[in-house]
Amino acid sequence: MTELIKSSAADLAAKLAAKEVSAVEVTQAHLDRIAAVDGAVHAFLHINTDEALAVAAEVDAARARGGADAENLHELAGVPIAVKDLIVTIGQPTTAGSKILEGWHSPYDATVVKKLRAARMPILGKTNLDEFAMGSSTEHSAFGPTHNPWDLDRIPGGSGGGSAAAVAAFEAPLALGTDTGGSIRQPGAVTGTVGVKPTYGAVSRYGAIAMASSLDQIGPVSRTVLDAALLQEVIGGHDPFDSTSLTDPSTGLVAAARLGNVKGMKIGIISELHGEGYQAGVEARFNESLELLRSAGAEIVEVSCPNLTYALGAYYLIMPSEASSNLAKFDGVRFGLRALPTDGPMTIERVMGATRAAGFGDEVKRRIILGTYALSAGYYDAYYGSAQKVRTLIQRDFDAAFAQADVLISPTAPTTAFKLGEKLDDPLAMYLNDVATIPANLAGIPGLSLPSGLADEDGLPAGVQLLAPARQDARLYRVGAVLESLLEEQWGGPLLNKAPQLPTAASNAKESK
Repeated sequence: MTELIKSSAADLAAKLAAKEVSAVEVTQAHLDRIAAVDGAVHAFLHINTDEALAVAAEVDAARARGGADAENLHELAGVPIAVKDLIVTIGQPTTAGSKILEGWHSPYDATVVKKLRAARMPILGKTNLDEFAMGSSTEHSAFGPTHNPWDLDRIPGGSGGGSAAAVAAFEAPLALGTDTGGSIRQPGAVTGTVGVKPTYGAVSRYGAIAMASSLDQIGPVSRTVLDAALLQEVIGGHDPFDSTSLTDPSTGLVAAARLGNVKGMKIGIISELHGEGYQAGVEARFNESLELLRSAGAEIVEVSCPNLTYALGAYYLIMPSEASSNLAKFDGVRFGLRALPTDGPMTIERVMGATRAAGFGDEVKRRIILGTYALSAGYYDAYYGSAQKVRTLIQRDFDAAFAQADVLISPTAPTTAFKLGEKLDDPLAMYLNDVATIPANLAGIPGLSLPSGLADEDGLPAGVQLLAPARQDARLYRVGAVLESLLEEQWGGPLLNKAPQLPTAASNAKESK
């Protein structure tokens, strides 16, 4: 069983196709792992045991029948996956990590979930997140924080810390996340996993509960670059239900991940996204990654994107403005929690006020207030309008940078995982964790984070981020796969093999006796 849960999705797919193992065995192994360690990690909010095993059994039956039934199975059929609880699913609750949606069941599947079902990938359950994806640590979930498998006293990143922790803890070989300002990539960096934000519009957002519609993007969480490419090819493609969906999204992602060659490519170091303000161990691992790419035949050049210094400020005006609008529908009238005022007249306005006061957490309220203010009469042009102008300048900076380099590179996050509770009382310090990831969302370009090694100061994972022009996601997979191979050769295997052993339910029971 240990071999199964530590196998990559690509390896599991090969074993399933060769009938070396059954889909039920693979799915049950991961369900057993969840039962053993998730009490300590808290990556999941809901476990989908019966449905996951039923789908796995269907895959096994199709393979047993052979012929067209077996031939028509997707390459990843029978490989289990976890889904961030911001993405709606039939048959499972979708809470967005909020009390206001506690126990709510969607009447429809998100497009990406439909594609997982069509590929017959067993869905293990829904993963924890910062409430409505608002946070960088998964401490803002209404259902309690998720813990980093490398150190249970530390954060797993956010908002998609549950998906990253599930993959890092070997509870799932693959997961889906959403990335609005780094919520796939930053958790990837601090948990030693791979996280990808595809080009905006390359993966349908239909069925992802919106925080900031012009920034949100669903993407893969995995343990290898190839696995991420395999998953993005499953979930990607045009969707008529999403008005922002690209009609010509990136293709050839898996082929690029298997190419294994960066000779002659130009890799651009973004001068504004490393150096001062970055933890010494994070910077050291980043510099080692540069040397490895150079040794593989890539040319390393330095580029400047001067307007990135304004990205954080622009983002924290645009994102809360869009969030305040998107979250207006959670009003206690149509669905979800309804709280009644304790005194006075029972008007819709007062029910709405009581519901939102009881249902939303502090961080959500903070961003709604900020966004409503930025959109208010008299301030719109000064704040939201100005932020959108900065966004255009950032997009132009990236255009100029990509004229000099095929792919850009930076550390994913300025530090390794900080301790739970360390930054809860300082929202501005928390926001700074996304300084390197936010620009990609503002520009709509794809970004990939992969582990760059362990920082010397604390022995915790650091990450390196690759960025490519819009629709050129394949470049990320090509460069990322080569860098991953070089790093693993240096480490003597996958970085997650160096993670400490997690306490299990069985060991905890023995200790309590």
